[in-house]
Amino acid sequence: MSAATSGHYPIERRAGEIERLDVQGATMAPDCAIMLREIGVAPGWRCLDIGCGPGGITGLMSERVGPSGKVIGLDADEVFLAHARARAPANVEFVQGNAYSTGLSAGSFDLVHMRFVASTAGNAETLIREAMRLAKPGGTVALQEPDMATLTCFPPLAAWDRLKAVLEGAFTVAGADIRLGQKLFQLMRAAGLADLVYRPFVVGINANHPLRDYLPSTTESLRGTIVGRGLMTAETFDADLAAVRAHVRKPDTVFTMYTVAQVWGRTPA
Repeated sequence: MSAATSGHYPIERRAGEIERLDVQGATMAPDCAIMLREIGVAPGWRCLDIGCGPGGITGLMSERVGPSGKVIGLDADEVFLAHARARAPANVEFVQGNAYSTGLSAGSFDLVHMRFVASTAGNAETLIREAMRLAKPGGTVALQEPDMATLTCFPPLAAWDRLKAVLEGAFTVAGADIRLGQKLFQLMRAAGLADLVYRPFVVGINANHPLRDYLPSTTESLRGTIVGRGLMTAETFDADLAAVRAHVRKPDTVFTMYTVAQVWGRTPA
């Protein structure tokens, strides 16, 4: 999403950003599929993926709702949407819009989903209210948000710890909270959602995994904030990027990703 229309999202759309998001999405797809199955997404459902970026989980939704169902992906970034439209199944439509005020009709979706929107763009309560407005009475609102506490490598590396710290710092100065997963259940309960389910998961990465470059590539997409706000000098930043990239390519190095908190519940009937 663009910060100009949707919160304070600080990640820059640089070369390779779509590929980074695609790899991240593919890595998390098995756990997202479990979430959709447990929610009970079925043929004929209407689903909305807010902040879908270059695809989000619209493909997984499309498979479950089938030809009789409908999936809409909404994002503020037209470049991301153009990429998504180029490979969209027949039952998926992508629209440009503001996650905080989508302009879509109230009560029109069986499932409204957001992943990594509330934590990175900020103002989670407003986003949850908009998602609840869009869901049918008794429909489902589902969020997936991170908790960076578990983003840890083994063996340890000082450069890793520094990059993790400036990653969190860059989001914090932008008004975001990338540990939102810790309080997501509480926020959604306070919003009035019923029958809430809490399902966290963590992915492990080794040197052969396509997501091994997660920390360097993500912090690179925050370079403007990290260097521009004085969180780290350009020279130290480049040195730490190189050190972490070398470390994660070693066959003995592993790391755990951030915890993803999946929380979903029903709107009042």
